[in-house]
Amino acid sequence: MRRLVFLLVLLFSLPAFSQARHPFTFEDMMKLKRVGEPVPSPDGKWVLFSVVDVDLAANTKTPHIWIVPLNMNSGATGASPVQQVSGGPGRERAIIVDQDGDRPRWAPDGKRFAFISTKEGGSQVWIADLDGASGTVTGVRQLTHIATEAAGELWSPDGKNILFTSDVYPECGGAPGEEAVCNSRKVKETHESKVKALIFDRLLYRHWNAYKEGKRTHIFVVDVNGGMIGAQLGNAATDVMTIARDLTPGDYDAPVFSLEGQDNYAFSPDGQEICYTSNHDKVEATSTNNDLWIVSVNVGAAASAARPVPKNITADNPASDSTPLYSPDGKYIAYRAQQRPGYESDRFRLMLYDRKTGEKKNLTKDFDLWVESFSWLPNSRGLLFTVEEEGQSQILWILPFEYKKGPSGPGTLRESGKELIVNVAKGFFDSPIAIDTDTVVANGMSLRTPTEIYKMNLSRLSDLHGPPPERAASQLTHINDPLLSQIEMSPLESFWFTGAKGDKVQGFHVKPPNFDPAKKYPVKFLIHGGPHDPWGDDWSYRWNAELFAADGYVVIMINFHGSAGYGQKFVDEINGDWGGAPFEDLMKGLDYAEKTYPFIDKDRECALGASYGGYMANWVLGHTDRFKCIVSHDGIFNAVSFWGTTEELWFNNWEFKGTPYTNPEMYEKWSPRNAAKNFKTPTLVIHGQLDYRLDVSEGFQLFTTLQTMGVPSRMLYFPDEGHWVLKPQNSQLWYKTVNDWVDQWTRQSH
Repeated sequence: MRRLVFLLVLLFSLPAFSQARHPFTFEDMMKLKRVGEPVPSPDGKWVLFSVVDVDLAANTKTPHIWIVPLNMNSGATGASPVQQVSGGPGRERAIIVDQDGDRPRWAPDGKRFAFISTKEGGSQVWIADLDGASGTVTGVRQLTHIATEAAGELWSPDGKNILFTSDVYPECGGAPGEEAVCNSRKVKETHESKVKALIFDRLLYRHWNAYKEGKRTHIFVVDVNGGMIGAQLGNAATDVMTIARDLTPGDYDAPVFSLEGQDNYAFSPDGQEICYTSNHDKVEATSTNNDLWIVSVNVGAAASAARPVPKNITADNPASDSTPLYSPDGKYIAYRAQQRPGYESDRFRLMLYDRKTGEKKNLTKDFDLWVESFSWLPNSRGLLFTVEEEGQSQILWILPFEYKKGPSGPGTLRESGKELIVNVAKGFFDSPIAIDTDTVVANGMSLRTPTEIYKMNLSRLSDLHGPPPERAASQLTHINDPLLSQIEMSPLESFWFTGAKGDKVQGFHVKPPNFDPAKKYPVKFLIHGGPHDPWGDDWSYRWNAELFAADGYVVIMINFHGSAGYGQKFVDEINGDWGGAPFEDLMKGLDYAEKTYPFIDKDRECALGASYGGYMANWVLGHTDRFKCIVSHDGIFNAVSFWGTTEELWFNNWEFKGTPYTNPEMYEKWSPRNAAKNFKTPTLVIHGQLDYRLDVSEGFQLFTTLQTMGVPSRMLYFPDEGHWVLKPQNSQLWYKTVNDWVDQWTRQSH
């Protein structure tokens, strides 16, 4: 009896992490909270961030505002993308829970923050009052009431004004009140009209997943304590709108469209000027010539006063200039630039514009990696930026030469011209923000851990002649630790092989949970998109390698020629060679994995890809029979029809070295349809109606060809999705359909 009691006590006293873990499921993934970028308070005491909650049953994704204290010993309890510093659990908590809230931004006084909410039916700017001692919200109010909705808010440095973006009708000019009335009227007329037809007179009439409908994105500024006006629209009730001034009027997008990353606009430190990105080329669909423009805010100008004239400060560069950010001392504007016009995957350089002299300097002249997100140190003595390299993303610290204390010392990562670049943290990081000269916060993730917020120390990096810096990062938030502690996942493992052109090429594999080296496992061979977006040790909700591996598969991924993170020459070598070196890399990489890892069953492999990966899946379909099945999502079937139905024509014109009329041989050479006579492999085709990067007709053409040739095939069609499948229940169907298809052809002999 005493033995039985002892066993029961032992059983119930075991810690939670020692209990059996289960393989990752789609339902697990939907329960994970999706953490946004960190936004530290001006006093460095708090960090605001958004957290998206997914309700699978309701088919919704709702963001809320959270807060976490910065000054605490925080250490991770689960898997992490970086070295850990020991400490206690996070103390993060939601502070706005009775309404949705996204993109929190602190007021300069730290007593308020702005955020975006759709509580009243449309996206608008709201302001919350905060008790800085307790980190609790004491009240909220809606600031904007603009019919065309508001997004992307920023506080002016003096805290008196807020900048925001809105998609408006460019013909609605005039004084602020007149602009608002005109836009409100046109929104109402469009909504109520029985005619939904659109008339186009230029290209780029639709983009990614929406028709532009004659609107342009403009930047507005509004007095935080300003008044309201009422606009009587016919017999409708009075619409209340905040008086906001359009700072970028005209028939241009200002700022330009951006999928992700940091803002394409910024306030000067004195609040009197903004810098923004806009493309004024005549044919936007064939141009990547984004320029930086500066304009006076002129908030107090009378309605009848002449508008300030914007100034183009990068007119000398015919390629893209974007993401401006003023130095805290107001002397410089840092930004990213490319050098080759029309090439969206040219190297992104970190540039410095001297506001007094107009001089421009390339800070990463001899640095052969893409600069991703970046930010200034508060003392203006340097910048933090991230780069992707060989499957990881690290935070670097660059010191412009005029601030450099002396020659390079230990801890130096690289020299770029005269600029000193030091490694701050290595793992997979994004959105680094320096709170002071000692402390940095950033998003961090890995293949096994979705985004959380991390903190790292810069104090030892300031001594360039001292010992190598400590590069450990402590995990500040632990929102998903309880769920992740119940799940069994495998790490990302890297391998290298000799690929096309005799170059070293990197691949990765992920083993299934409860892996048994004595067994043989079927393979899901994932092909990335872009074609320049590499695989790496990062988290994804759309193509999650852990979820693909969870039901007993080895996942193989190859960063073929064209992938970023291996130098610009490696990126460029896919240009005009879409089915050449990349295909060779993929086949040689899989050959290497089959020979190296005895647990791989080479007779049970399925190839899966989306976007460029979908193109390559179609190319594989016509050029090898080694796979048991194929999944082609949003892939190109006919390069000529792809050119005629896409929107960003600069992409096709560069990658295929001209148009179908100036270089038809290139389009014919790399069209998967031309190998259709070889199609034999069972193929699942997936496409969304709202995909305007790769029109749904590409999927229909492929499926029609497969069906008429008698190739086993199925099509999953989403009438309400674009290039990506984003709605929770659609995502659930996507994963189930894909996994069922792979199971059907790899779990049995044919």
